[in-house]
Amino acid sequence: MNQAIDSAMIAELREKIGRLEGRPASQRVVLPFGVDVIDRHLPGGGLSLGALHEVAAGGNGAIDGAAAALFAAGIVARTKGKVLWCVTRQDLFAPAIAQVGLSANRVIYVEAGDEQSVLEAFEEGMRYGGLGGIVAEVAKLTMTASRRLQLAAETSGAIGIAIRRWRRQTEAADFGQPTAAVTRWRISSLPSRPLPVPGVGRARWQVELIRCRGAEAADFVDAFGEAQRRRLKSPWCS
Repeated sequence: MNQAIDSAMIAELREKIGRLEGRPASQRVVLPFGVDVIDRHLPGGGLSLGALHEVAAGGNGAIDGAAAALFAAGIVARTKGKVLWCVTRQDLFAPAIAQVGLSANRVIYVEAGDEQSVLEAFEEGMRYGGLGGIVAEVAKLTMTASRRLQLAAETSGAIGIAIRRWRRQTEAADFGQPTAAVTRWRISSLPSRPLPVPGVGRARWQVELIRCRGAEAADFVDAFGEAQRRRLKSPWCS
């Protein structure tokens, strides 16, 4: 009996060490985008669950910042269960994220007074294990903090998204520092394509995959718009 317990403990320790060293898990669970050009590029065909991911705006304007928030909302909208969204600024527009499939009755909002409190709520949510996804808006993310978040995600199996938001442009340089996030994305808004009838065209994004564990960096220009035109069955094309 003791030998069986020791073997199980050793196997569990080996699996944890493998994750820390970046070795691929034998049964990695992923969340596909439903957009072929992106899913084919990502290891396993989608975003890893039980992992931390980073998203930032391509510029310092409100439009790119909104695009980054919508990108994150579109990801967690395709999970099951409640979504924890941690902020320091009360400017998240619920009707906008509902348009990408994240209904207001699924979102639990945490309004914290400072970034340290946001990170603490972020980590607690990641460790909880009963949430569909956890999103936090932070300016700085150190290697130590990101490792804690990544380990919490691996333990619970939850997907966590850190939206990098800066109050001052000088803070944007922090995005170049390494973290333990499995993927790192940058989202920029592009001019919409004209419609055959009067009206506002469908939004277009430039999606940059800056870092991905197990894959090369890549750019996807208007990938979600292409999915719509090809009538792929994707939640992004509603």
